[in-house]
Amino acid sequence: IDIGNSSTKFGLFEDTRLREKFAINTDRGLNAGNIFSLAGGKLPDRLCGIIISSVVKEVVDSFKDFAESYFGKSPIFVDHTFDFGFSIEYSPLENCGVDRLVCAYAAVQKHGTPLIVCDFGTATTIDFISDTREYLGGIISPGPNTLGSALFEKTSNLPEVNFEKPEKVIGDSTISSIQSGIYFGYIGLVDGIIERMRKETESKSKIIATGGFAQMIAQESRYVETVDEDLLLNGLSMLYENRESKK
Repeated sequence: IDIGNSSTKFGLFEDTRLREKFAINTDRGLNAGNIFSLAGGKLPDRLCGIIISSVVKEVVDSFKDFAESYFGKSPIFVDHTFDFGFSIEYSPLENCGVDRLVCAYAAVQKHGTPLIVCDFGTATTIDFISDTREYLGGIISPGPNTLGSALFEKTSNLPEVNFEKPEKVIGDSTISSIQSGIYFGYIGLVDGIIERMRKETESKSKIIATGGFAQMIAQESRYVETVDEDLLLNGLSMLYENRESKK
């Protein structure tokens, strides 16, 4: 289970194969019963285990109750004490979102190093892992839809628009102008940061993208090479299997 700011994603694994996935909205008022009503019917009656990554502390207890009440399992919550297979050069360590670390772990396992991992969601993170397996941190930026919402909330006459690729850069309406500004502006943000990271680290890092907007950004980015939509869910599965194998 990946508890994100806007949505919570469930991945059902059989051995190491992702068999099914679905998502629910992340509501800070969720309780165990709400979670079961939204997700229970899509899950089997029995599970071997449950592993959770969360960046929303308000719902952690509710998901713990959900796992214990409906499946009789104490969930594993990923934290900074896990062995991710790389050193973490981030200060203070506990301020680094575990979702960033899980994505970095999965990307390193699947694609090697050096590596830049981009996660495009409510917030965007772009992180660097060196060829000596050091997680050096990266950047945090508002996600594309977050930028659109901020523009709508802070202005009087501009509408709120969804993030999508416009037909051309020069918008001939207010909506197309906003879409162009956010979309092509975001491409510039992403490529500019990746270019600077590669220069700063003097490396030709592989670029892996994940998150809800990854495909759209990859269409125009000069640098995004691989889109892996299930990177975090697969990372959770790998961490679970690795933990179980050491028992």
